Amino acid sequence: MDNNFPYLGFGLGLRREHYQTVLDSKPDIDWFEILSENYMVPGGKPLDFATRIREHYPMVMHGVAMSIGSASALNMDYLKQLKNLAQRIQPSWISDHLCWTGVNGSNTHDLLPLPYTEEAISHVVSRVNQVQDYLGREILLENVSSYVSFKQSDMPEWEFLSQVCQQSGCYLLLDINNIYVSSFNHEFDPLTYLNHIPVNKVKQFHLAGHTNCDTYIIDTHDEPVIDEVWSLYQQAVKRFGKVSTMIERDDNIPPLQTLIDELDVAKNIAEKITASKPSLEVAL
Repeated sequence: MDNNFPYLGFGLGLRREHYQTVLDSKPDIDWFEILSENYMVPGGKPLDFATRIREHYPMVMHGVAMSIGSASALNMDYLKQLKNLAQRIQPSWISDHLCWTGVNGSNTHDLLPLPYTEEAISHVVSRVNQVQDYLGREILLENVSSYVSFKQSDMPEWEFLSQVCQQSGCYLLLDINNIYVSSFNHEFDPLTYLNHIPVNKVKQFHLAGHTNCDTYIIDTHDEPVIDEVWSLYQQAVKRFGKVSTMIERDDNIPPLQTLIDELDVAKNIAEKITASKPSLEVAL
């Protein structure tokens, strides 16, 4: 494992509904992921809770507003706040999404896909390099769920994602649910996606639920992980080995123990596979 990205085990997204429970009971959870934008303020209860919980658990920071793919200039005020939060939390790593969220100061509050072209790769790589130089660390980028595609795209998503990482030196937060959602919406084989991602670039997995609308799927993070996503996670562990794994739940939040029980499913799957695979293939 890369020393810059330690293997953390099995974690959960930290949500306000569970702040006090976590502090009171110190549950058997390996680590937490916080949504960066919720804590990028000088004070307040969320930041206080996160700081206190950080004393007991490793944390990573996950953002939704870096807009790394936007045509607008990088928001340096945002990056300054992000860096200040990182100095306080001391996260194991910082991640965001390979997407754009707005242009000319307007935020769509959505994770919008990019055209998969050489021009877009060059644009994103330049911006990732700027961000990494400013933060003084490599970042992780997450694949997003998508519902539309660009006619201009001249390569599949997995090739685009891989090229951005290879050329910029950043790493991947591979969202297993997002692969499944996009594979359903765009009718591609999710295993083909997994098998074309460089093994040495994946440092974190996301697992989540979604809403199936019969002819398309929406990534809602408000339901348990479905069997098909668990099966895809099994294949991901077989390919990538021991990767820090967490479950996201952003709406319809259940009691913490319910999420811990679901996380145990991931842990049992991963431990069974990695125990029977003592040595992993060298990354391509």
